[in-house]
Amino acid sequence: MARTLITSAIPYINGIKHLGNLIGSQLPADLYARYMRARGNEVLFLCATDEHGTPAELAAAKAGKPVAEYCAEMWEVQAKLADGFRLSFDHFGRSSSPQNHKLTQHFAGKLAEAGLIREVTEKQVYSKADGRFLPDRYIEGTCPNCGYDKARGDQCENCTKQLDPTDLIEPHSAISGSTDLEVRETKHLYLRQSAMRDRLEAWIDSKSDWPVLTTSIAKKWLNDGDGLQDRGITRDLDWGIPVKKGDADWPGMEGKVFYVWFDAPIEYIACAAEWVDAGKGDDWERWWRTDKGADGVRYVQFMGKDNVPFHTLSFPATILGSGEPWKLVDYIKSFNYLNYDGGQFSTSQGRGVFMDQALEILPADYWRWWLLSHAPETSDSEFTWENFQAGVNKDLADVLGNFVSRITKFCRSKFGEVVPEGGEMGEQEQALIAELETRLAGYQHHMDAIEIRKAAAELRAIWAAGNEYLQSAAPWSAFKEDPDRAAAITRFALNLIPVYAGLSAPFIPDAAAAMAKAMGTELSWPESVAQAISTLPAGHAFTVPDVLFAKISDEAREDWQARFSGIRT
Repeated sequence: MARTLITSAIPYINGIKHLGNLIGSQLPADLYARYMRARGNEVLFLCATDEHGTPAELAAAKAGKPVAEYCAEMWEVQAKLADGFRLSFDHFGRSSSPQNHKLTQHFAGKLAEAGLIREVTEKQVYSKADGRFLPDRYIEGTCPNCGYDKARGDQCENCTKQLDPTDLIEPHSAISGSTDLEVRETKHLYLRQSAMRDRLEAWIDSKSDWPVLTTSIAKKWLNDGDGLQDRGITRDLDWGIPVKKGDADWPGMEGKVFYVWFDAPIEYIACAAEWVDAGKGDDWERWWRTDKGADGVRYVQFMGKDNVPFHTLSFPATILGSGEPWKLVDYIKSFNYLNYDGGQFSTSQGRGVFMDQALEILPADYWRWWLLSHAPETSDSEFTWENFQAGVNKDLADVLGNFVSRITKFCRSKFGEVVPEGGEMGEQEQALIAELETRLAGYQHHMDAIEIRKAAAELRAIWAAGNEYLQSAAPWSAFKEDPDRAAAITRFALNLIPVYAGLSAPFIPDAAAAMAKAMGTELSWPESVAQAISTLPAGHAFTVPDVLFAKISDEAREDWQARFSGIRT
């Protein structure tokens, strides 16, 4: 049995995520996890909340709660929403866990032993108005590279250039807006990424199958300017993992914590330890240590393009630099941005549809299908209410939903709620089996390659083929002249429903489960259409399912468009 380790970029704890966040990592990761399980792989699918750093502190202060309490509450919220979208994590962890504290401090100690950490007395921006040193991402200004006027002090979201706060033009505090900033001296630890450059470049070059987006961003950061820069891994904050070398104190680093971008990726590993400690698994090291069996694991990461530099350089530098036999990622699936109705989704500005709002409007499958079938793989894509309405109505209601409803209701009216007997498959049925076998192979190829939009298009074509067959074979017409032929057509078409359920489950799990339940079968992946097409024998009982997908009316679409046109309050 093949073993697949899957991680999704872990979302910040501060607030509910929007649909752009969802399609940028968690949802496609879930699609792949469900597919791998359906094909018989042993899968460990991990995600967590990213709880450290200033975003958590500020959000907690705004909520009037201690930061630990705030994070615990928001973890519950995010876990519930993940369940609402049917994200099938084997464990949804927390970067503030004791397991992550221990592992982060362990890695820091190993990197120090390897000579890959240096102490630096540096000048850091201090905001008098806020009474604190400002973390890089809470200093905003104009990017000196591209001129984007909302660049952060760690990187520019527009051109992805790695920055230092002092690089920004006209910097100001993102907390208070104050420009009363001054530079003060403070001591921090730096990961000597520059010393790892050759090893990282060789490793990246070995990944010839990575998406162009992933490789191009990694190479850009690797070779930008003077090349790969050393990176600070500590901060002057109260909330975070205390700086230690393993279990030992780190002289001169008292009161400091590790930078969130150092400890957050380590949570992928810690999350597996949490999974075991929660009683869900029995051996996390066989997934993460190559000396304990992880050399037989394929590890796939999913993330938005803004996370690529840290996952192709900084985290691998930590893993490689430790000198220990940890599992490195095999494949990184990265995504461009999903924009919203002529602008951008934004958590900080509250613009767009957020996960909780989406589920209040429609069930998860509607969103899952549209987002995945429009995944921003090769370029940015855009959510508009008109496209969403069209995608739901044409793909889900008119194609899949219509097929299931039409054939089950016809059978009930002419033969009862049992699969009819009589007649044999003819040329039409054999032709459709041949077409579906070809399409199944194409669908599996795209899913294996994590080509999500192509996979969605092939799945829709599989649904459409059934509709076209039903329209051409017309059992309602055949019934008048040849009831046995009508029975054979109906039996064949009913048998397509379990096939469709199994193939559709990674995309639309609730509808797939409803189809399988109505037909009295278990969800399973059809390795062969020719074999699966006789799953339901004559006499097998079924029920006519409720409407799988209701169409979105123009009135509802216009109402939602108006409701979500402004800033979320």
